Amino acid sequence: PVPARASGRNRLGVQSGALIRGPAAIIVPPPIGSTRSFHVLSSWSTTNPTWKTVTASLAFAGDNLLLYMDQAAPANGFTATQLQNFGQLFDQTLYPIDTLNFGSPSDVDQNGRVIMLMSPVVNADTPASVCTTQGYVAGFFDEGDFNNSTDPNSNQGEIFYSIVPDPNGTVSCAHSVADVGDAVPSVFMHEMQHLINFAQHVILNPGTPESGWLDEGLSIVAEELGSLYYEQKCPPPACRTDPSQIFPDSSQGFVQGFLYGSYQYALLPDTASLTLHTDDESGFSWRGGDWALLRYLGDQEGPGFYRKLEQGSSDGLTDLVNAVGQPFPSFFADFGLALYTDSLPGLARTTAPAVDRFTSRNMRQLWARLFTTSGGTTDIPLAFPIIVFPVTTDTSAALMDPGTMTYFRLDTPAADSTVTIRFSAPGGQPLSPTLHPQLSLFRLPQGQ
Repeated sequence: PVPARASGRNRLGVQSGALIRGPAAIIVPPPIGSTRSFHVLSSWSTTNPTWKTVTASLAFAGDNLLLYMDQAAPANGFTATQLQNFGQLFDQTLYPIDTLNFGSPSDVDQNGRVIMLMSPVVNADTPASVCTTQGYVAGFFDEGDFNNSTDPNSNQGEIFYSIVPDPNGTVSCAHSVADVGDAVPSVFMHEMQHLINFAQHVILNPGTPESGWLDEGLSIVAEELGSLYYEQKCPPPACRTDPSQIFPDSSQGFVQGFLYGSYQYALLPDTASLTLHTDDESGFSWRGGDWALLRYLGDQEGPGFYRKLEQGSSDGLTDLVNAVGQPFPSFFADFGLALYTDSLPGLARTTAPAVDRFTSRNMRQLWARLFTTSGGTTDIPLAFPIIVFPVTTDTSAALMDPGTMTYFRLDTPAADSTVTIRFSAPGGQPLSPTLHPQLSLFRLPQGQ
């Protein structure tokens, strides 16, 4: 089963004016082995959420992270050495990747660090009957932890909550130490972006949370950045069980969110809106599409682009327009073309202008590899998922949601110097201008 990502739950009374996180070295952490209590969300009910109070011991104290282990954690979990190595990974590798690309979190508890709490309460949030068939919540952050002291369930600090190893399945489905080591790092990257995004928009610059679809897309970018770290450390064919792997073994826990999701988006791009979802909604395709859009724009705009979005107006469309400096229809059109025109078969990659290409990823290559490794399952049926429909004398398009696209191909006779294409609503009526329809054209050489 695949670990699911759960975003924080918001509660009223969020405080403002919190401190910006400063250098951790000047703040002495609590001693290793010291304990404190936490309130951990134990029910995801939107009408009646509940929390459990747990006691946890400080197991690791780094420059950026304090790792607490719930004293009620099941037996046969991490050894002391494994736990130190685990904490070191988050403190010295994963946390810096997130903050370099997205900015600093707040510091409402003034400890100079983010807290990571590993608790079996998180394991129990997903019943065994669900996690064995549908996936499970491997970690989350709770926006209510930024609330003031009048909220009895607020821990008043920047906290990431994680499952613990439970090899015997005493709490919910079984999770070995290796399972936790594979799943939790990418979830930490994902949730840290949510935490930073919320802190930047609501705490440090008092306003409203970012649009959910953009916030979620950025969190999947955060997962991918974890993979890019290991890809750069291990260029092919190094660090691969199978030399034909695109990604090294160390990347495997970071790639599924963007790889599978973007494939699902490309398979049905006319039904998965990129701009009409919130991050508490389920669905792979729109998430994968939002990652692809942000990856494309990050390639086009270069370093610092994602930081700009963290500090925007909290309206996703406005933030993108301001960060890119172009109208949304313009760069959305180029993105739509790039999904198809990047790496056209049989042609040099430079056949498409730079604005119609990715630079950090070859999407055709990624999707083809996913198809090969999956064996052509019903949800991954094609080596290249984008379906291009032929245009004849009378071709109808399916209904399209706002923020979607569809693809057509028109082959013209060599002797024709001009071609006329007429667009209309059903019955030949003019398209309503309120729909803001737009057309992007990419012309291929004859015979291609």
